[in-house]
Amino acid sequence: MSNIIKTFKLFIFILFVIVIFIGCTEDTENDKAGEGGIAENGSVYFLSFKPEIKAQFKNVGKVFTDKTGIEIRIVTAETGTYEKTLMSMAGKNDVPTLFQVNGKDNLEFWKEYCADLSDTEIYNLLSDKSLALSCDNKICAIPYTIEGYGIIYNKTILNKYFALENRNSEINSVDEINNFSKLKLVVEDMNNHIDELGIEGVFASTSMAAGNQWRWQTHLANIPIYYEFNNKNTEDLDAIDFKYNNNFKNIFDLYLNNSVTPSNKIATKTVKDSMEEFALEKCAMVQNGNWAWPEILSFDKRTVDADEVGIMPIYMGFSGEEKSGLCVGTENYICVNKKATPDDQKASLEFLNWLFNSPDGKKYAVNELGFITPFSSFSDNEMPEDPLAKQVLKYISDNEKINIPWVFNVFPGDDFKNNFGDSLFEYSLGYKNWNEVVESVKYDWMQMKNQQK
Repeated sequence: MSNIIKTFKLFIFILFVIVIFIGCTEDTENDKAGEGGIAENGSVYFLSFKPEIKAQFKNVGKVFTDKTGIEIRIVTAETGTYEKTLMSMAGKNDVPTLFQVNGKDNLEFWKEYCADLSDTEIYNLLSDKSLALSCDNKICAIPYTIEGYGIIYNKTILNKYFALENRNSEINSVDEINNFSKLKLVVEDMNNHIDELGIEGVFASTSMAAGNQWRWQTHLANIPIYYEFNNKNTEDLDAIDFKYNNNFKNIFDLYLNNSVTPSNKIATKTVKDSMEEFALEKCAMVQNGNWAWPEILSFDKRTVDADEVGIMPIYMGFSGEEKSGLCVGTENYICVNKKATPDDQKASLEFLNWLFNSPDGKKYAVNELGFITPFSSFSDNEMPEDPLAKQVLKYISDNEKINIPWVFNVFPGDDFKNNFGDSLFEYSLGYKNWNEVVESVKYDWMQMKNQQK
């Protein structure tokens, strides 16, 4: 059965590629995206990667049109479907003028659609030009936000636990939790007191619904793979040992065993479910990043307040992890579609310039979208005020903490990550043992890296 499914997936992929290259045979005359002022006849069609701020982006688009007269359409792909959504649109006449890639490997696939941004204002605004991605000796993709993720926690619930007279730990504050053994001690003891704490579990549900496994197969996996890369002094590998798989297992098991939802009932749980549990204070902790704050605010019955929310590193039992910071980086790189008309390309650049370099646009980028931007046009006073973004900025500026960079941009494709997620799901149900998960991850990495050559 698995071979049939893989064959079907390959057929669908090939079909998408055929559609792309048949449907988009006409190229623009000039590969370079010019700036020549506001395009009078151009419009913007942006395919957004961020479903957690779908409503906010719609509002920003409306303001942009009101301010400039340039029409903009913003379509947001559903969670876990961005690549397939973009591929399905690529062969049509009405294609996105702005789209996103998530790293170097993904850019390699889409480079034929990328206009040259070398001479654009948005590229010149980058505080660090090395952050941009290049292809074929041109600037093809510009990062537009820096993000961080870890374990988000509810200060009020944790303080309520620390005040319990019958607790079974000597840890007295969240500031004392600085490694896995201390985190495990607190979490497991909290789980024995959930009735007293008024929660249903310490952690939010371990989301395993289709398209909702990215917190584990991408974000959580980033940490052990980073340590393996660092240990071998490299930024990528053709084959991995998954040397630190037991560190991954440490924290994943802690999530599974101390959750709102038992591991045998997580098949339909989504990230939205998990964030709602946190927002309604049904749990004390959830793994996610600063982008989650707008989603937390969106729940009508939300009870958690901004001053109650903190974020800590994801501890796994590594030596010296007491100095660990958050996982900080970006997979948000914006590209201008060179197959769009010149006027639409100009209009798309106008939108980026407005959002990241005008007084009005910058306010929306910071306050509405919650972006920590990499552009010199933003002063220290023009940073998000939401509690998670502020703490990410604090970790970034703390020279005593070692933040972990994002390396999942070089993971060998969505199939690798999805297979990894499926293995974790089977493990959580007891259908696979941990060694089988490890061997599957190692095999898939090697096979899919070889396919990319």
